[in-house]
Amino acid sequence: MIKFACNAMVRHPDQQGGWIDAKTLIDVVYELRFDMIDFQLDRGMRPHDLRPGDFAYLADIKARCHDRGLPIGFLGISDGLVGRGKDEAGETIGIALTREERTARIAELMEAVDAAVVIGAPLIRLFAGEVPAATPERESVWTGMVGCFQEVCDYAAGKAVRIGLHNHAPAVAPTGDTILRLLREIDRPNCTHILDSGQWHGSIGSGVKGEFDPGVDIYRFMEQTAPYASYVRAKIYKIDSGREEWLDYDRIAAMLHAVDYNGPVSVVYEDAGNNCDYREAWRLAVAHLRQAFG
Repeated sequence: MIKFACNAMVRHPDQQGGWIDAKTLIDVVYELRFDMIDFQLDRGMRPHDLRPGDFAYLADIKARCHDRGLPIGFLGISDGLVGRGKDEAGETIGIALTREERTARIAELMEAVDAAVVIGAPLIRLFAGEVPAATPERESVWTGMVGCFQEVCDYAAGKAVRIGLHNHAPAVAPTGDTILRLLREIDRPNCTHILDSGQWHGSIGSGVKGEFDPGVDIYRFMEQTAPYASYVRAKIYKIDSGREEWLDYDRIAAMLHAVDYNGPVSVVYEDAGNNCDYREAWRLAVAHLRQAFG
């Protein structure tokens, strides 16, 4: 049976650039009767208390979720394993991480894996994007990115944690072929795919909101990668009518059912001018997804 999760991150209406505290959101997720909860470590959680050595904060988050019957689906971590820049024409290109950047990024990811062990999350979400063709020494940049993923996967395997490739820039949003190639070349048994409905090349979420690239079929990308997905991030943009208006979840549910998908479907709310607050948007979203997935 598919379980419906909520990605517990919401921008604070009264704090510029701030996020509502994760402990507050746990109670809202519980009240709305979601089945699971997800967190992003830099959004709503106290960043200075996230190392496993700072046990009290992580233990408190874990206990609050457990007391409310909310399993933790995954922990999200910022940034990816390739840099992003611009060429002389202003086009986005990929940039290999420097030795110092690579060391710092992998150390951060290892700390996230350790935090996942403490808090009881089986999965870490890690961005996996495309390296544009115009990137100088593109194959070298790509190979370096793959090597970083392998290093993180090998560390996580020793902790019984899985690494989820989340289709999302950097350097740019991927196609289905990008994700399939990454999964093939990383070649680690604990490497899986987190399918994000709104972060494909040509999709609304990865470009100008409210507009699809008419020459790109993002649903084809989802069909390609659905057999490899163990988690789905269901982006919700415009939901105040009771149905998501930017993405077709009846169609997405059908393609996931076609491959016998039985994992979580997590609401990720990105407000696109809804005439309701986030609580009502979450309520409408989970009702809509439960209906779409039958």
